[in-house]
Amino acid sequence: MSTVTVTLPDGSELEVESGATVADVAYEIGPGLGSDTVAGKIDGELVAKETPIEADCELEIVTEDSDEYVEVLRHTASHVFAQALQRLYPEAKLAIGPSTDDGFYYDIDGVDLDEDDLRAIQAEMDTIVDADYPVERAELSREEAVEFYDDNPYKQEILETEAAGEGPISFYGQDDWQDLCKGPHVDSTGAVGATELLTVSAAYWRGDEERETLTRVYGTAFPTEEELETYVEQREQAKERDHRRLGTELELFSIPDVTGPGLPLYHPNGKTVLRELESFVTDMNLEEEYDYVETPHLFRTELWRKSGHYDNYVDDMFLLDVNDEEYGLKPMNCPGHAMIFDQTTWSYRDLPQRYAEDGKVYRKEQRGELSGLSRVWAFTIDDGHLFVRPDQIEAEVSTIVDMIFEVLEVFDLDAEVALATRPEKSVGGDEIWETAEDQLRDVLEDLGLEYELEAGDGAFYGPKIDFAFEDALGRTWDGPTVQLDFNMPERFDLTYTGSDNEDHRPVMIHRALYGSYERFFMVLIEHFDGKFPLWLAPEQVRILPVSDDNLDYARSVADELEAADFRVEVEERDWTVGKKIQQTHEDRVPYMLVLGDNEEAAADISVRDRAERERKDVSLEAFLDHIVVEREERRIKPDFLAE
Repeated sequence: MSTVTVTLPDGSELEVESGATVADVAYEIGPGLGSDTVAGKIDGELVAKETPIEADCELEIVTEDSDEYVEVLRHTASHVFAQALQRLYPEAKLAIGPSTDDGFYYDIDGVDLDEDDLRAIQAEMDTIVDADYPVERAELSREEAVEFYDDNPYKQEILETEAAGEGPISFYGQDDWQDLCKGPHVDSTGAVGATELLTVSAAYWRGDEERETLTRVYGTAFPTEEELETYVEQREQAKERDHRRLGTELELFSIPDVTGPGLPLYHPNGKTVLRELESFVTDMNLEEEYDYVETPHLFRTELWRKSGHYDNYVDDMFLLDVNDEEYGLKPMNCPGHAMIFDQTTWSYRDLPQRYAEDGKVYRKEQRGELSGLSRVWAFTIDDGHLFVRPDQIEAEVSTIVDMIFEVLEVFDLDAEVALATRPEKSVGGDEIWETAEDQLRDVLEDLGLEYELEAGDGAFYGPKIDFAFEDALGRTWDGPTVQLDFNMPERFDLTYTGSDNEDHRPVMIHRALYGSYERFFMVLIEHFDGKFPLWLAPEQVRILPVSDDNLDYARSVADELEAADFRVEVEERDWTVGKKIQQTHEDRVPYMLVLGDNEEAAADISVRDRAERERKDVSLEAFLDHIVVEREERRIKPDFLAE
């Protein structure tokens, strides 16, 4: 009997028989662990505990105490939903029902649902959970599986694609219901805990707008009612902070139908915030000796074929025919930067070369996936590309990681870190990928950073370190990235002359400190609930004259603030002071100055802030001195009145 080597999270190794399941290995480690096993992770991929181990691998046992447990639970919750649905609507055809970061969804056909229908389905789900049916795995022959889904074209397609092969097909079921699935699942429906159906929407089958339109039902699940209640409360807060609503209220951006989906228009307020974000990154780039470059929006597709994007990214590109030549709007800035590097002869002494560009790129996302600024067709990356010697990789990546943590600190954001490895669709040889992944792993470990392994989530040209922002509501969003690329220099035949007077291949590092301005702007709007720090705020100070008699004094105060480059407005509408204060709070202006006869006579000001703190008899000089420092230090909250 052949054996395989299983490497455990603590680095220890275990020899087991080839074909032993994840559960078998767990029992060998310890009977208690075996009985608690819910699933496993083989080389970073979540799998059912019944999965056989056929080759050497890294293995992590998943129990109720594991971070991955809730993902397994939510997968089972999607099956509970599907069973409840088909009890009430036997004609419903099931498509797919995966877990998500926030819960699960299921795509269905053959039945029209609205929000009112969810209550009855939820009640049936509760019945299934209370019944605590065992969740059991079964194997059907391919012929049996095809017959089982003889009237379901979606499952038939899955059988022909993801579940293709000669072997048996795995199903999971509870009570008298079952569904095609590879798992993993919790042991019974009662373990699902607390569930809630959230919304109904439309979705294209396979995300392809040329395919069938299905009904998608979103839900969530947690081990306990208390956790569910916390989530529901956060969800309500998220609605209040929704950047699409605040974007309209605060006149930051709009996406009118006439522009096309995913093509935002930035209003003066929104552009002001973006300018400040750009200035912050520019200062960081110049400090680290990046050279700014600029590349066109449009290239002949010859460039994209050379870079590999055409073969690997063409479905996401906007292509145009210009005088019988094919052009493509750039989905990425890196090929242009590679071409710039290629125009000069470089010595090993010249490296690293660091290029930066706030480059607009275009990606043809499916219409159903577009949402506000979180996913758009046109967006701007605070891009950086470095061309380095192999011996410079660790130092340069470490510096980039430090820059990312500076961004996190300035905006009071936490982040989750992940190492994303080679995807199924990629370019380059095994040795190149192994080298690149080892380099990034070494940097993370040398910096002492905790990170998750995201197997198969790298870019097609190289592995990457991903940072996911965590906002004030505990939600995570894709953010900064550092990508190591041994392939682009090869494709563009980039070289530098080494100390041996021979040509050598540089390594290309891709990095973005925000990820994209659009998504980062969205994160900030919701993280701060539209209450931007003073240095970012479109309007930093609003001056409220008590009456028209105080207008001249108000304008003179505004002149002094504007002379110090602050963004100031004088409220000249014929409103009461109370209404002016209320409107300023609603507009989320950091500071307001109330100026009446007493202030004018004393040549001072009364200061209020967004926290409704107030101080009278303040000298304008003292206030100005403070907010200059507050702006320069990029403080998170207005703190003049906190002293």
